[in-house]
Amino acid sequence: MEGARGDGAEVGEGAAARQLAARQPAAHAVVEHGGCAQVERIERRCLELFGRDYRYSVISNAHGEVCAPYPRHIVLLERDNAAGRDPFESTVQVGKLQDLINRSKMARCRGRFVCPVILYKGKHICRSATLAGWGELYGRTGAVCHWLQWSVFLADLTLPCSVHRNADSQLFDKVRGHDIKLLRYLSVRYICDLMVENKKVKFGLNVTSSEKVDKAQRYADFTLLSIPYPGCEFFKEYKDRDYTAEGLIFNWKQDYVDAPLSIPASVTQSLSIDWSEYQSWDLVQQTQNYLKLLISIINSDDDSGLLVHCISGWDRTPLFISLLRLSLWADGLIHVSLEPSEILYLTVAYDWFLFGHMLADRLNKGEEIFFFCFNFLKHITSEEFSGVKSQRRKSLPPGFTLEEICMLKQRDRGSTTSLSSDFSLGMESSPGAAGSFTYEARNSVIRGFATWRPPHTHVRVYPSEVQQLLFIFNSFAVQRCPESISSLLKDHSEL
Repeated sequence: MEGARGDGAEVGEGAAARQLAARQPAAHAVVEHGGCAQVERIERRCLELFGRDYRYSVISNAHGEVCAPYPRHIVLLERDNAAGRDPFESTVQVGKLQDLINRSKMARCRGRFVCPVILYKGKHICRSATLAGWGELYGRTGAVCHWLQWSVFLADLTLPCSVHRNADSQLFDKVRGHDIKLLRYLSVRYICDLMVENKKVKFGLNVTSSEKVDKAQRYADFTLLSIPYPGCEFFKEYKDRDYTAEGLIFNWKQDYVDAPLSIPASVTQSLSIDWSEYQSWDLVQQTQNYLKLLISIINSDDDSGLLVHCISGWDRTPLFISLLRLSLWADGLIHVSLEPSEILYLTVAYDWFLFGHMLADRLNKGEEIFFFCFNFLKHITSEEFSGVKSQRRKSLPPGFTLEEICMLKQRDRGSTTSLSSDFSLGMESSPGAAGSFTYEARNSVIRGFATWRPPHTHVRVYPSEVQQLLFIFNSFAVQRCPESISSLLKDHSEL
């Protein structure tokens, strides 16, 4: 189905925030537990927002038949229709893509196959889980023939070990071969692996693997980057340190951490970063440097795409996918017609919720990686994170905070906004028209949005806090550019 404008249904950001709190790891489960109407509105709104700037097709996953933890409507962006510049078009055909997906999905953990989520200069930026290991692959296939095959092997202990190894190798050749075909069809060359392990081990069994330790070197033709990044458990320490990431350093000496940082020199030539010091970086510096690396890769001269993955692909992966989407949007390079509240809605709903981030579970454990993602935006406002080097990012007018700006706008509206209710994404009348939101203003929003912090005494009431965070972003967004912010402040100088 080709992308088009939505049906006009208004979905408040609060709906996405509340649905993010659902315990189920997928939208399909939310639907089955009575949230069908809300989830469908969120899905429709996401399609409408994609359709503003792109022609797209949809792969139906209505009942989770393609991948249960993935969106019910998987979007394939085909053409960037942004006005005022040459359109970038993908060569991928949805029919062939769906066939390759169906063949390859068993290759990756939880069936979370390589899925394109951002189209940038004709390149696909993709996300997935890591490769499935022997334990998960045989366990998930559940094919009787596999178990019968192994029963025969185990019954005849005289069979040489090479026979068993050959059987494993043939299965991996098949499933990983399909995975490689999918990667090549999407023109993916760079694979960025965020795992701190070479293989995920549970109860002594390798349940997942990764491209970097594939014994047959099936992925040797790809540019593999091992960029180990702490898992969601580490963000419990971030919360316990009063949401302060500065000075928070991961313990690289833990027993299970066995994946060193490994990046080909050809990829890092344009970056002035001493990668040998990565174990001494705090969480801010590590996230900054990894994001610089990803931005550098997608801005290289070749037409190759990028894959980002961790283990399951629903914590660290959406963190960097969301940061990439917001950073490129702030540069005016993707989703150019979306207002700040709209791009925020899209990344929260699509990159996090619909792709299965288990917010309620993470909050119950205090692993607030979701909040870190948006609070981190204040650290990427400088030009070094921009894909448009000729322009510089600007901050708020001196002497005023984001909270003061928001309170001014709230007074202009003549009423307060309930954080427990849905409110429209539609923006109020303002000096600029849709699509005219300037580069500088976009980055002021990025900077301002990141200054919000949750109340210390009500940290666990997270869905409401997400709505407040969304409200702040929405309130600040109506200030169309730094000039209009200054004008607003002048009009309220008595404050």
